[in-house]
Amino acid sequence: MNKRKLGNTSLQTSPIVVGANVFGWTLNEKESFAILDEAFEAGFNTIDTADAYSRWAEGNKGGESETIIGQWMKERGNRDQVVVITKVGSDMGQGHKDISEKYILKAAEDSLRRLQTDHIDLYFTHWDDDKTPVEETLGAYQKLIQAGKVRYIGASNLSPERLRASLKASQEHGLPRYEVFEPGYNLYDRQEYEQGVAPICQEEGLGVINYYALASGFLSGKYRQEEDLNKSVRGGGIKKYLDARGQRILAALDSLSEKHAVSQASIALAWLMHNPLVTAPIASATKSKHVQAFTEATQVVLRSEDMELLDNASAYTIPS
Repeated sequence: MNKRKLGNTSLQTSPIVVGANVFGWTLNEKESFAILDEAFEAGFNTIDTADAYSRWAEGNKGGESETIIGQWMKERGNRDQVVVITKVGSDMGQGHKDISEKYILKAAEDSLRRLQTDHIDLYFTHWDDDKTPVEETLGAYQKLIQAGKVRYIGASNLSPERLRASLKASQEHGLPRYEVFEPGYNLYDRQEYEQGVAPICQEEGLGVINYYALASGFLSGKYRQEEDLNKSVRGGGIKKYLDARGQRILAALDSLSEKHAVSQASIALAWLMHNPLVTAPIASATKSKHVQAFTEATQVVLRSEDMELLDNASAYTIPS
């Protein structure tokens, strides 16, 4: 499987990043191990997690996903073959987001312990707290990098203004630089990223791994009407996609799914992999067929007319 370089780092990722938000939530440890084994054997070497995964599930406190991944890598003895991405900044019970130096240094140690590793390949600012000076946040990462505990840093969910300020501070003060950005982005949710941070990522050569690649499952074609929303625990967030534009997108996915003899999810992921604004999409798997869709997506070649069909279907105004 051809790997892709993540921005200006030495990290090489598979063309799809395995999303680990489902580990310790909709999948228990044994089920998570099965998905990780299958994905790894298929060539998907990068895992995206966060300290807060999956704090939202009943009985959880955060760190469950990291703990499962750490145990899996220990049992499989494959840490050196896996690119581990995790994040800091979410509310972990303190009642607010936090990217202060003191908090980052402590949170990193907690993540390293749960992951049972001595270093994190790519450490992300998960959410902005909108108050910590960017120099302080980057200074914390500098200490972690100098200690060999973090290799590279990235950011997710920063505003264009805060991302630019961070990149400027890195240049002016010799601080570590965000090399990868993680936005929410998919065939349906295009505007915020394309009109916001995307131009900065292109100008600055940042790698991009996007979450919500399948719009919480909507782009799999599984949800087509309100009656379908009870098909999974994530169904409640999909109602907003069931509009005329969403139906146009599904129709285009259906057409290309039939044309290429792959699933709708594979086409939606392939659109992202063929998109110059993306390095590698993040996608979660809870079943073997989901991993199969990842493999199919890496093998699909979308031609210019296929991309045009999807672009037009997902346009915010219907092309004349």
